[in-house]
Amino acid sequence: MAVFIKPSSGVKTSRRSFAPVAEINVTPMVDVMLVLLVIFIITAPLLTKGVDVNLPQTNASKSLPQDNQPLTLTVQKDGTLTLNEKTGIEFDALSAQLTAIRESNPDVRVYVRGDAEISYGQMMKVMAEVTGAGITQVAFVTERPRNPAKPAR
Repeated sequence: MAVFIKPSSGVKTSRRSFAPVAEINVTPMVDVMLVLLVIFIITAPLLTKGVDVNLPQTNASKSLPQDNQPLTLTVQKDGTLTLNEKTGIEFDALSAQLTAIRESNPDVRVYVRGDAEISYGQMMKVMAEVTGAGITQVAFVTERPRNPAKPAR
């Protein structure tokens, strides 16, 4: 940081008396802030993470209203269960965890994301565990088809 010293005005003497001028140069600070802003803008989308699941596709999918934060139960192709980004939940412990969650929040909603290649029986076992825990607001998550078929007339 540089300081500019200007000569004081007034009577000239043999020795000049200088008065320091303390001005803060904000340009470097603004430069640093802009660089940080660009870094955060670039890295923010990279921080989102999720579980890679091949969702089934339907034409009748509709978004549900977002009142409170729902639980997301994901069933992967190999049968691994994930509850809100917590991977490796045992199937036997699922009911107990969902019951504890329902007791703390009776209006909890559960979105079940199942891989398209998982068996129907496995998905029904998961649904039985969810409804057996006393949770009544359950919905399947699907994707819209990438190439929608034309409706039949």
